[in-house]
Amino acid sequence: MTFLSPIGDLRGDSEPGSLATSSTAPEDMALFDAYSRAVIGAVDKVGPAVLHLQVTGAKDGAGGAGSGVVFTPDAYVLTNSHVVSGARKIEAAFPDGRSLGASLVGDDPDTDLAVLRLDGDTSAFARLGDSRQLRVGQLVVAIGNPFGFQCTVTAGVVSALGRSLRTRSGRLIDSVIQTDAALNPGNSGGPLVTSSGEVVGINTAIIGMAQGICFSISAATVEFVAARLIREGRVRRCYIGVAGQNVPLPRRVVRFHELPRETAVRVQSTAPDGAARAAGLVGGDIIVAADGLPVADIDELHRLMTEERVGQPVPFTVLRLSQKLEVVVTPRETPPRPSA
Repeated sequence: MTFLSPIGDLRGDSEPGSLATSSTAPEDMALFDAYSRAVIGAVDKVGPAVLHLQVTGAKDGAGGAGSGVVFTPDAYVLTNSHVVSGARKIEAAFPDGRSLGASLVGDDPDTDLAVLRLDGDTSAFARLGDSRQLRVGQLVVAIGNPFGFQCTVTAGVVSALGRSLRTRSGRLIDSVIQTDAALNPGNSGGPLVTSSGEVVGINTAIIGMAQGICFSISAATVEFVAARLIREGRVRRCYIGVAGQNVPLPRRVVRFHELPRETAVRVQSTAPDGAARAAGLVGGDIIVAADGLPVADIDELHRLMTEERVGQPVPFTVLRLSQKLEVVVTPRETPPRPSA
């Protein structure tokens, strides 16, 4: 099963597996302005695939709730790790009232993402879009299903890209999308959607005082994490001990150093016990390549830091002030966390 290429047909036609078309009559749509039509269209396309998740805990029977979205035709579901952490039983309800059990395939607290598998077939699924194409100011819609009866919707614009958030595990999620679409805790785990009906993020409410705004894990990070959760049930990572931020590079710097990309990753800080600090990386260094491969953003750096590089010296090309340097870092594997 693969999902990294576009999945599902969201055009609203009658092809098998596609989402239902808009229930709004054409003559009614003419009454709305362009903004309203864009939001309604996105909700009509993706809303049927947004689930209410009711979670029963493993320890004392206490539970919680959140949202999720079906993202493959074979009933895999994306949600937040904090929604399903420690779950003994998970029930998933569709907006049409149908309910199915769900099992946890794997979760990754370091990105607050989890993948579930429904105990049955799905008639609706959404497709992941390319979050790298997002622009600040672009219209986006946050969809959730906090009650199990119907979707709740907030709309706004992309306020910022490349944000970093600290998860409950203590690590940073990088390349986070910030929007002014309000997010309530019951909607966490639901999708962030473009006007064309593509899922470009999974909404997270890991910040307790973040009402009125929305933070979403980018679809680029989702693709990377979900593929590994489905294959192995967890994400094995190299640990070099840096917190980074995506930054544009001045054109004159790109030309002078003959760099293949116009963006890179600035080192914000290094962990005291990390491999990066031991190798000599310092805050303010700009990573432009690792192991000879360009690093344009945090997602590319994550993809390069795979389990095969654990314990192997990796040359990092960095810009420090006006110099281009090579720093050799030997990544370490992040130890797996015990099950809840």
